[in-house]
Amino acid sequence: MPPPSRLLVDVGLSEIEGADARLEPISGWLRAYARRQPGCRALMRELFGVGPLCAPTILAELGDARRFAGGDAVVRYAGLDITVWSSDTKRSPGHLARQGPEVLRWALFEAAKCAARPSSPDHAYYLQVKGRLGGNRATLAVARKLARRCYHTLGTLGDLAYAPPSDTPDLGRVA
Repeated sequence: MPPPSRLLVDVGLSEIEGADARLEPISGWLRAYARRQPGCRALMRELFGVGPLCAPTILAELGDARRFAGGDAVVRYAGLDITVWSSDTKRSPGHLARQGPEVLRWALFEAAKCAARPSSPDHAYYLQVKGRLGGNRATLAVARKLARRCYHTLGTLGDLAYAPPSDTPDLGRVA
């Protein structure tokens, strides 16, 4: 590799390392929060692929799940539904709506990526959809299932899902 290109790569790698070092305290705080907050613990326990970083993200972005009429409303809110335009005999194939919290869509998609693993309970469904539509669309289908399950998991817990974490130190400080 030519020296100028190597220098660019080295600068890029050092920036990534610096960003990782700055994000580590936040990541540690989120992991500790998820271990103590009842709603996060329920999401991690009930939903395969939802870990200590996705659980607080889903809980924060979704808010009180009881405000939705059902799981399909959560899918619409997250922007994971498919829009369809049709007129008479013409129908477009549709696309992802992408209306709603982008971070919620990201967290559900990341959790759904775990469905590609053979140990996932949704692995058979993922493979079936992947055979018909491809891997990315199969992951989106699993993400929609996870959104519906989040609604049911948090709705079952009721007010306990949004209770403050137990034994919480000063949550206002990240460092």
